[in-house]
Amino acid sequence: MTERSAGVIVFRNGAAGREYLLLRSASGGHWSFPKGRVEPDEDDLTTALRELREETNLDNVEIQPDFKAVLSYDFPRGSASFSKEVVYFLGRATSFEVKLSGEHLDCLWASYARARQRLSFENTQEVLEQAEKFLDHLALSS
Repeated sequence: MTERSAGVIVFRNGAAGREYLLLRSASGGHWSFPKGRVEPDEDDLTTALRELREETNLDNVEIQPDFKAVLSYDFPRGSASFSKEVVYFLGRATSFEVKLSGEHLDCLWASYARARQRLSFENTQEVLEQAEKFLDHLALSS
């Protein structure tokens, strides 16, 4: 069985430079980005923005065109094995006050280096690296 989720890698540009938003899950305590399951009547971007709003109360992010990262992995649920595909978009936050849902224990705005260390899974660290390189390239181009 295959599950599909979508999420947003949220960043902000502040006095300390670029920072990324990480959330700590209430189920398992791992650190990741806002994301959730794609509903039958939604496309990936609609899901990503809905989940961001539900999990953080952030609803004003500027999605960066031309960035989309996809993770695929298998995981066990009970005695069954599932495949999961997660599509990540990249969004610049224009407001920074996060109000967590009950799905998360904590949040953190962190520099790239700190965010990479804090992220719980290697594949999510790789997606963060893709986002950082994308944003570095944009900065050099402008």
